[in-house]
Amino acid sequence: MKLLSTIVLCCATLCAQAQEGSQLPLFYQVENTGAAFAKPAMPEASKLPVLKNLPDPLEGVDGFSDWSRKRSEIAAMIQHYGIGEKPVVNKESIKARMSDDTLIVDVTVNGQTLTLSSEIKYPKTGKAPYPLMIGSSMIALPRQLFEDRPIATMNFHEKQVNDYGQWGKHHERGEHNFDRLYPHLKDNGAYSEWAWGFSRLLDGLELLGPEVTKIDMKHIGVTGCSYAGKMALYCGAFDERVALTIAQEPGGGGAAAWRISHLQNDVENIDKTDYHWFLESQLENFRGDSVYQLPYDQHELCAMVCPRALLLLGNPDYKWLADDAMLVSAQAARKVWARFGIADRMGWSIVGGHGHCQLPECQWPEVLAFIDKFLLGRDTDTNDVHVYSKTLIK
Repeated sequence: MKLLSTIVLCCATLCAQAQEGSQLPLFYQVENTGAAFAKPAMPEASKLPVLKNLPDPLEGVDGFSDWSRKRSEIAAMIQHYGIGEKPVVNKESIKARMSDDTLIVDVTVNGQTLTLSSEIKYPKTGKAPYPLMIGSSMIALPRQLFEDRPIATMNFHEKQVNDYGQWGKHHERGEHNFDRLYPHLKDNGAYSEWAWGFSRLLDGLELLGPEVTKIDMKHIGVTGCSYAGKMALYCGAFDERVALTIAQEPGGGGAAAWRISHLQNDVENIDKTDYHWFLESQLENFRGDSVYQLPYDQHELCAMVCPRALLLLGNPDYKWLADDAMLVSAQAARKVWARFGIADRMGWSIVGGHGHCQLPECQWPEVLAFIDKFLLGRDTDTNDVHVYSKTLIK
């Protein structure tokens, strides 16, 4: 009798989660639903406990009503220990206009103005307002995926905010355009500043409205590859107006769990990444075995996208990308979506046999399923998009 009661209780719980999941939003109308929550205590790094296993992003979460608070706590830790603060901007500080098909956004803080501009490329099919896919730096996904779909595209030119690049001339910390507005945040990593700039583009679109921009704010996507794959993940995680995030080959510091990559050789781990992207204190505090004192891990960055949609794309032929660690992270993160009955909103496709940032046709179906479902509202099946194959494609 006790066993039967347990089975009935489990079935009731699963049914409740499925019903809850079907009602959960695919996007929000605000950048951060957890803005009103107080930040958790941030102990000195040396006083943090050693956590050999991945921290549980669902600890203290009894139901979806607890998620916004938990998500805000994760966001606060990532900013404090990893990338630096993404400052809040009052809408009164933002002005936007269109010049032909180019969106121009002026952000004025502390008497300084930073200007962002990006051309919107409208589709040749469908009717406005259109869903929008934004490339972080650029859209590396094949253009054929968008050619016959009523989806507008644009690129976020991150160098307008922070012009760091791994090649060529660039400014140093404290010298970027962002730093003119926020000199007290000169120690920030680029990913917090790039996520900030991305959100200002969305502010501009929101301010002007669909009558002017021809863009549907209910269906915004972001994607990028390699360092820009990390960027896309941070942008999508830290702005809840994004309905779909596709992070392509993001590597270490993106979706790959730091604790797992620490155990691997010749991969991008917390000791061997580009610290223009992160707080330099992250390396000082969490290098070597101190990584186990990091109070979060990158699976929780991924989980911040929940309940919205996330697709991770990998390429295990490039060992540096630490895709084995990304797989562990993806599996851990997906439990958050599964807990709320929306596991179909999170998936991964990690397949070798192609060049870096050159998505092979065998991965197109997974990508199209997510694009069609979460940008176009089509009834596609994304329930079983969790592919991992080191087999080379011929």
